[in-house]
Amino acid sequence: MHNLKERYGTVTVALSGELDHCNASKIRRQLDDLLADEDILRLCLDLSDLTFMDSSGIGVLLGRLRILEQRGGSLAVKNMSQPIAKLFHLTGLQRVIQVENDKTGGRL
Repeated sequence: MHNLKERYGTVTVALSGELDHCNASKIRRQLDDLLADEDILRLCLDLSDLTFMDSSGIGVLLGRLRILEQRGGSLAVKNMSQPIAKLFHLTGLQRVIQVENDKTGGRL
């Protein structure tokens, strides 16, 4: 997990490797440590280097979404690989987590 940039209450974090039952708790703790700063209202996850995600990873995303929504914020993802995009489609995650256009940063 790499914190790429922080700007006006928005933080972009790059996730890499696998987000599964083996490392979900570690990623969850790192994201929660980041979100302890209540000035962060928007978290954007760059998933370009994420190769796999299972239900534990989905739980990590939904939990961070809940934290952000409780403070009036939001969660977005961008740069999904085809397998991750398929997982989002099959589970309906794109209906609750904003998916940004890779090039412009706008919502798809």
